[in-house]
Amino acid sequence: MQNNIFSGLFVGQNLITIKQVDSTNNYLKDLLSNSKPVSEGTVIMAESQYAGRGQQQNRWHSEDGKNLTFSILLKPIFLAVTQQFDLTRAVSLGIINALEPHLGAQLKIKWPNDIYFENGKLGGILIENIVQGNQIKSSVIGIGLNINQENFPLDVPNAVSLKQILHRDYDLKLLLSEICKNIEAAYLNLKAGRLEFVRNAYLERLYWLNEHKMFKARGRIFEGLIKEVKDNGLLVVFDGDVASEYNQKEIEFLNKE
Repeated sequence: MQNNIFSGLFVGQNLITIKQVDSTNNYLKDLLSNSKPVSEGTVIMAESQYAGRGQQQNRWHSEDGKNLTFSILLKPIFLAVTQQFDLTRAVSLGIINALEPHLGAQLKIKWPNDIYFENGKLGGILIENIVQGNQIKSSVIGIGLNINQENFPLDVPNAVSLKQILHRDYDLKLLLSEICKNIEAAYLNLKAGRLEFVRNAYLERLYWLNEHKMFKARGRIFEGLIKEVKDNGLLVVFDGDVASEYNQKEIEFLNKE
C-alpha cells in the first residue's frame, strides 16, 4: 500500500493493514518477539478485530470495516517508568487534536484515557509497555475509535460514533493519517522534555474537570470535584474539602444514562 497520505516523520510511515486479527496489540507484540527489528512508528491496522479489549480487560465491540482499530509502536526510552502516564497523556491529546476539527469543544478525555463526546464514549486506548531497567524500552499502543458504526449492542454502555454525531461517513485511512500525525506531534513534545506542556494540555481537556459530579469509590457514592491528575496518573477528586487520590480500579464515574 502507498503510505503517502501519512505526512508525519515516522508514525504511520510503515503501515501494515490486515483483514482480521484477534487484537492488533497482540499482532504487534508478536512482531516484536521475532528477531527482525520493527521500526518506531509502525502502525498495524485491522479491518476486523475479534478479541479487542480495553482497560481492565473490557471487551471492545467493532463492526467489520466500520471503525478504526489499530496499534502503534513507539520507543520512548527517554521516559522513566515513573513517567509512563505522560505517554498516556500524549496519545490521548493526539487523538483529541485530530478529531477536534470535526467535533469541537465537546470532545474530552475521560480519565485516564477514554475519548468522549458529551456523555458518549467515542473510543479508548490500551498501552502495553515493555520495560528494561527503569526505562520504557517500547510501547504498544492500541486504539479503538467508533467512526462509521451506527448500532451498538446494549451491553456496550454509552457508545457513540462519529457518524451518529455528524451523520456522514468518514474515510478511515484519512482519519488514521490525521490521528498518527497528531500523536506524533504530542509524542515529540514529550521527547523534547515539554512534560508540563503535555500535562497541562491533558488536564485542560479532561472530562468533568471542575464540575460537581457523582462518583462511586471505596464503597460509597458521593458528589465530587475533579481538580488534578498527579504526575503518576492518579486522579485527585475533592469530596467537600477533602482531596483523595484514586487509581483506575478505585473510582467509578456515575455517568450512565
